[in-house]
Amino acid sequence: MKITNLNDAFFSRLEAMSLNLKANLAGYFGGKHLVKTYGQTVEFADFREYQFGDDIRRIDWNLFSRFEKYFLRLFTDERQMQVQIFLDLSGSMGKDDPQKGAYAVSAAAALGFLAVQNMDKLTFQLMRGKVAENPFGTIVGKNAFFRAMSTITELDFDDDIDLEACITGCPTTGDNNGITVIVSDFFTESNWKKAVDYLCFKKRQVLLLQVLSPEEIDPSYDGRMHLLDSEASGLDDEKNMKLRINSAMQKAYEEALRDYLGEIRDYTVRRGVDFISVSSATPIERVLFGEFLKTGIMS
Repeated sequence: MKITNLNDAFFSRLEAMSLNLKANLAGYFGGKHLVKTYGQTVEFADFREYQFGDDIRRIDWNLFSRFEKYFLRLFTDERQMQVQIFLDLSGSMGKDDPQKGAYAVSAAAALGFLAVQNMDKLTFQLMRGKVAENPFGTIVGKNAFFRAMSTITELDFDDDIDLEACITGCPTTGDNNGITVIVSDFFTESNWKKAVDYLCFKKRQVLLLQVLSPEEIDPSYDGRMHLLDSEASGLDDEKNMKLRINSAMQKAYEEALRDYLGEIRDYTVRRGVDFISVSSATPIERVLFGEFLKTGIMS
């Protein structure tokens, strides 16, 4: 994939932004995410009465002199979260439409950049077949991030994926310690809902980012066509079709797509999961500073 939106100007526009957690975080110490538990930062949060076994160094002696009772000073805790980005590398994501693939990679890279900027741990899980590959390991810091970016623009999109197997079989998904993002068109025969259920069970905050091409949203085909599935195994694959496309078929396709998007939205609302569907023709900045801000996952 030679088309890329990733350059210094792209990342510089993200410098002032950050990822948001909507729930409490049981992540690692040392990050920048304030949580509801009390910890070791310098930001004061509250007082509570001293209890046997508490650290006497936290006693507020000014309050003792006023009330002749021991009170502890409590401070906010900051945690480092794990940001996990699953990227769909199936044929429909970029084999015949490099712009769509480049768009998906740019969105994944933007979220990854926000993670390392917040001192969070980042992994890119590249979904191929039934396996999610992690070629870069755990990324911490901008140097490691940009080393990964030097090769991620050369990714190939091909074949089909089993989204459920890729996600449920990933051995490094933590519990209640961060955000999982799935970047895909969700045109898959696998049960992606079970994958989301698994992530919800693991108490991950989940974002589904659907990337569609303009042709997938509003196809302009007319007349007799030989439609080749980008994920078909060959010309004789039953996924390929010869048919005559007319206005009635186009209308049926539009209704089917609208129903499918509605199904995804209804499901994600019930699960408390964020869902964003975008066209690869939409400027990436509009999505980042529009849709992402609306969902609250970025600020």
